[in-house]
Amino acid sequence: MTRRLVSSLMGSCLVTLLPALEARAVEMPLRKAGLWEMKLVRPGLQLPELTMQHCTDETTDKEMATAFSPMSREICSKRDIAQTATGYVTDSECSVAGVAMTSHSEISGDFNSAYSVNTASHTERPVGGLPRDTTTVIEAKWLGACKPGQKPGDIVMPGGFKLNIKDAEKLKGLAPK
Repeated sequence: MTRRLVSSLMGSCLVTLLPALEARAVEMPLRKAGLWEMKLVRPGLQLPELTMQHCTDETTDKEMATAFSPMSREICSKRDIAQTATGYVTDSECSVAGVAMTSHSEISGDFNSAYSVNTASHTERPVGGLPRDTTTVIEAKWLGACKPGQKPGDIVMPGGFKLNIKDAEKLKGLAPK
């Protein structure tokens, strides 16, 4: 059950970020290289907070945008991004597993020490027991250098589940079907 919950939350996180990663009209800044702690919170839902750590570098952040671009183009008919006085705003219309979803994200922070992504999503019907309207908050903070033995792209989930974001085969299983 825990692995299913983690997979569901990780899939939600990836779908939330796809439009922002894909955007080209306005370039999103790259994160500072090193270890980032990312907390995923779903306010109003009876789901536990999910905290993961992501080791990254400039090359990995660039590769993530490139790797997710085809997936984003496949599932999203609209992927808009605009720079604001406080950060960035994204709007998307996607279809995941045959379910239409719209989302609006507000991204703020400096990408060197901390940033946050606040996303409001609406699906055409409830999916996986979640309501049609949800809010997701990702709070990220830079922790320092990656830990010994970690390489850029490594993500460590609660319970020690580890994957490397560059491993597309593992990611396919995390994305909602």
